Amino acid sequence: METFFLICFATGLVLSLLSVVGGFGHCDIGHFHVGHPHGMHGSAGHNGGVSTVNVFTVLAFVTWFGGAGYLLHRSAIFSSQLVLLTAATVSGLAGAVLLWAILFKVLLPHERVLDTADTKMEGVVASVSNGIRAGDSIGEIIFSQTGARRASPAKSDDGRAIERGTEVVVLRYERGIAYVQRWDELAQIDAQQ
Repeated sequence: METFFLICFATGLVLSLLSVVGGFGHCDIGHFHVGHPHGMHGSAGHNGGVSTVNVFTVLAFVTWFGGAGYLLHRSAIFSSQLVLLTAATVSGLAGAVLLWAILFKVLLPHERVLDTADTKMEGVVASVSNGIRAGDSIGEIIFSQTGARRASPAKSDDGRAIERGTEVVVLRYERGIAYVQRWDELAQIDAQQ
């Protein structure tokens, strides 16, 4: 019995560590989901579409079941095999519920799927961080998008120079380069219309 508990603990621990180190690669095994949750891809459902019984909670159960069973068997607190299995099962369930609570109550509520509009460059207001010289010169802009500060190579849309610190608007984005125009020029055009 001791060997059985030790194998459960080692298997659960090793597979849990491999799933964490492996970067939560995507894999479906029936109702078990490893990796980024299906609910994060737009399907609505209870708990964001992630099954309560998933690979992470099953591995937590197996690890806690094996660890608690091994320790309880070694300490000889319980003489009956049935009581020992029941105590190990309760410990395994406690570990699975703990992981479930962390996953569903703490981590997943803060997750969301990015929409293409969240990363759309056209219309972004930015600041020139590296001046754009006249002609076909490439400079750099800094802007905020999806809650993070980002940078992008930029060219003047009309070929005129744009100094560092100038606020600009991205008119189009092609081949990794933002084509920008001064914000004040666009504001004047809008005011005239």
